[in-house]
Amino acid sequence: MDLKSEGRRPRPERRPNTEGRNPNIARRAIAGELQRLFDEFIAPTRLPSRVPTAFGFQTSAFFRFSGFGFRVLLPALSLALCLPCPTFAENWPCWRGPRLDGTSSEKTVPLYWSPTRNVVWKAELPGLGHASPIVWGDRVFTVSALLDTKDRVLLCLDRQTGKLLWQKTVLTAPLEHKHALNSFASSTPATDGELVYVAFLDGDRMFAAAYDFTGKQRWAARPGSFASMHGFCSSPILYQDKVILNGDHDGDSYLVALSRADGRTLWRTPRENHTRSYCTPLIREMGGHPQMVLSGDKCVASFDPAIGRRLWVIDGPTEQFVASPVFSEQCGLVIITGGFPDHHILGIRPDGTGNVTQTHIAWRTTRGAAYVPSPIVEGDYFLVISDEGVAHCFEAGTGKILWTERLGQEHASLVSAEGRIYFLNDKGVMNVVKAGPEFDRLAQNDIGEKCFASPAISHGQLFLRGERHLFCIGAARPQ
Repeated sequence: MDLKSEGRRPRPERRPNTEGRNPNIARRAIAGELQRLFDEFIAPTRLPSRVPTAFGFQTSAFFRFSGFGFRVLLPALSLALCLPCPTFAENWPCWRGPRLDGTSSEKTVPLYWSPTRNVVWKAELPGLGHASPIVWGDRVFTVSALLDTKDRVLLCLDRQTGKLLWQKTVLTAPLEHKHALNSFASSTPATDGELVYVAFLDGDRMFAAAYDFTGKQRWAARPGSFASMHGFCSSPILYQDKVILNGDHDGDSYLVALSRADGRTLWRTPRENHTRSYCTPLIREMGGHPQMVLSGDKCVASFDPAIGRRLWVIDGPTEQFVASPVFSEQCGLVIITGGFPDHHILGIRPDGTGNVTQTHIAWRTTRGAAYVPSPIVEGDYFLVISDEGVAHCFEAGTGKILWTERLGQEHASLVSAEGRIYFLNDKGVMNVVKAGPEFDRLAQNDIGEKCFASPAISHGQLFLRGERHLFCIGAARPQ
C-alpha cells in the first residue's frame, strides 16, 4: 500500500543497534548530568549561596530565580524521576575542603570504624608529616618529609586501593628548626584538578611548586623570605587564577598570590607587625563582596583576594594564631579563635572598612579557645576544641556556651557532615558528636595510631593520616 497516497506519513525505519552501542550509557550520562544540575543548583540550599571554588565564586541564585533556570531544571527534574541518579560526591581539594571550613555536604560519611572494621585500605606512607590528605576524583595527594635524605616529597595514591602511584621529590634542603608539635611537611597541598600545588621551607625562603597529575613539575618559585623558630606551615589556597600563601613570619611578613599557570607573583601585600602565625585564610563572599579573612600578625584582617588590598582590620586580640577562621552564614559572623599568649574567640561582623576594632566585634570570650585546631560552624552552632582537649559548643550568633566536654588532647581541625562533628584527638580516637544544644556523642572510634593531621571527606569516605599510615574509612553501619 502506498502510504503517501493515503495521506499518511511513513514510519521511520527502525535501525538495529549494530555498532555495539549500549543504550544504558546514554541513560547514565543523562542521569549524571541531571544529578550534577540538581546538586549544583538546588541541593546546596544548606550551603552559602556563593561559595569559593578554585576558579572564584559559584552562585545558584541565577538558576533558582530566573526563568531560564526553571526552563532548564523543571524538564530535567521531571525526566530525573524516571532515571536512577548516582550518589553525590565532593572532592576535598585543599586545606579544610571545598569551602575552606571543614564542612562536607555528603550524606554517606562513615560513623563507625576500628583498625579492623570498615577500613577500605591502609597504606604505609614514606617519611613523616602532618599535612592533611586531599582528594580529587580517583587520586589522593599528600606530602611527607624523608628525614634521612632531607627530601620533601609529594605523594599520589589511588583512591580505590591506596596504592602509591608515584612519589616526587619537591625539595632537598636542610631540616629547619621547628616546634616539637610541628613537622617538616605540615602544609596541606591544594589542587584544581589539573595541577597540585605544594609549599615547603627552603632554608630561609618559602618554596612553592606545581605538579601535574602524572608527577611532572610545571613550575617552582621562591616568593619570599621566611623565618620562624616554630618551623613552617603555609597551606596554599586557590582563588580564580591565583595560588595564595600566608607569609607571616618573624621578619618582613607578607601575603602573596602566585599565578597558577606559571608561579609568577600577581600581588604581594606587606604585613605590619612582623610576627609569625600559621593561619590559612578563609575566602567567602561576606558583606556583599568576596573577602579573604585571616588572623595573624597581631590582628584579624580582611583582604580583597583578587588584588590583595586590605578591607578592614581588628587589632589583636593576641600575637600569634594558627587556627583558620570560619563564617556563619545564618548569623553573618566571621568567628576566629586564638592564640598565643592570650586565648580569645571573637564573633565579627564582616561589613566594615578600615579599623573596626571598636565597632564590629559582635561577641567575644576567653573560654574554650583553641590555638591550633580550627573550629567549625554547623547550623546555629559554633564548635571548637582546645589544644588540651576540652570541646565547647556555642550559639554562633551570641557566643553563649551550650555545653563543654573533655575529649582528649587534640591538634587536628574539626570536620562535619550530616550535622555530625568529627573530633580527632592526638591518640587517634575520633569522637563523633551531633551538633546541638546538648552534648550527644554518636560514636567513638579508635584507629590505633596517633594522628595529628586533619581528616578529609570525599566520595562517602573518610581519610585519616596517622603517624605512619593513611587510612581510608568506608561506609559504616553498626553491627
